[in-house]
Amino acid sequence: MPPTPAPPAPLPAGRHVLAELTGVDAALLDDVDALRTALHDALVAAGAQVRQLVAEAFVPHGATVVALLAESHASVHTWPEHGSAHVDVFTCGTTADPERAVRLLAAALGATGTHLEVVTRGGPPAVVTEPISAGLTRRWALGAVHHRATTPYQRVLIADTAHGVTLFCDDERQSAEATQLVYHEALFVPAALLAARCERVLVIGSSEGVVSGLAVAAGATRVDHVDIDPDTVRACAEHLPYGYTPGELAAAERHEGPVHVHYADGREFVERSGAEYGDYDVIVVDLPDERPDEPGAQLNRLYAVDFLARCAQRLTDGGVVVSQSGSPALWRDATLRAAWSRFQEVFGADGVVYAGCDEHEWAFLCGTRPAPPDPVAHMQARLQALPVRPTSLDALTLRTRTVAPITLRKGIFPAAP
Repeated sequence: MPPTPAPPAPLPAGRHVLAELTGVDAALLDDVDALRTALHDALVAAGAQVRQLVAEAFVPHGATVVALLAESHASVHTWPEHGSAHVDVFTCGTTADPERAVRLLAAALGATGTHLEVVTRGGPPAVVTEPISAGLTRRWALGAVHHRATTPYQRVLIADTAHGVTLFCDDERQSAEATQLVYHEALFVPAALLAARCERVLVIGSSEGVVSGLAVAAGATRVDHVDIDPDTVRACAEHLPYGYTPGELAAAERHEGPVHVHYADGREFVERSGAEYGDYDVIVVDLPDERPDEPGAQLNRLYAVDFLARCAQRLTDGGVVVSQSGSPALWRDATLRAAWSRFQEVFGADGVVYAGCDEHEWAFLCGTRPAPPDPVAHMQARLQALPVRPTSLDALTLRTRTVAPITLRKGIFPAAP
């Protein structure tokens, strides 16, 4: 018999971190010796083996430092006149952490801003393993990766999947090309229909910008969009085929037009901006699921009763707060049950309207005071006058989707299977 062929050698694989550092002292960016030391020390501390360092100073200003590594290479290119440096660190294997090297270098240079992208090069086909609930995960096979970065708040990935271009944050799918409209219409349209008016809208989270567009299409003349993570919002505008375009986002950042983007903590914006921005007809809170197993998670503060109550205080008469509230599936509905309890505490049992979605993992809650006597009839009547016709819901779905699961309506909480 012919000999069994040897298995193919594993494909070379590595991570390439591309970064832009801003707010760096100009004199430091012209100091070749200091740059050499900072790059060397950052690489070594991150586990890399530095074999050679080459540096060149330019006239009238600027410098380049290149490190040859046992794992691959790293470089720094500086623009002192702009207070910025462009950095790349590419390492193969697992002994060195290129992202940590960039973070350490940024700290050594005193950078006030760090924007980085992480590109996976080579290796087997990439996957994302998404946590669903205790003991359950979902694996997403990735095609082309359009953007990969770690911001000060989360790990962000935008890549092709079977659902089209897909956004992941901390390995959790946030939106996908195939289903994003179903999600965003289920989030926003019922709230817009419940509200007495839809002229002033506040959006907290929702990095993609789809809700801002829906609000303007529904008649809003002012949309304040608050997000704590500018890197993610800008990446979404650049790489997602839905939501803001780069030009639309740039205009919104300049506060030109009906949409004004604010990069701020959502809780602080709600608490401090009343005198400047006034109250809202609709407040949309669109965040990843709360994380009870991470008590210090920043987003948990925006799921608290006191934050919901503060949002209620910022409503105009007949205004509505709507929040992403988790999944109605029995085996993962703890987030939804907790949200239901909070909404009833703030708005009363008659002031909470459930808004489901065709995708089982999404459910939303609307809170309003006072609530219409028949919320569903109220929404159905207003649907005809809505300036934009929703794609994924009509009068009948408004009735079927607003029937909350019996676990919420009857307070029946079976043990998870």
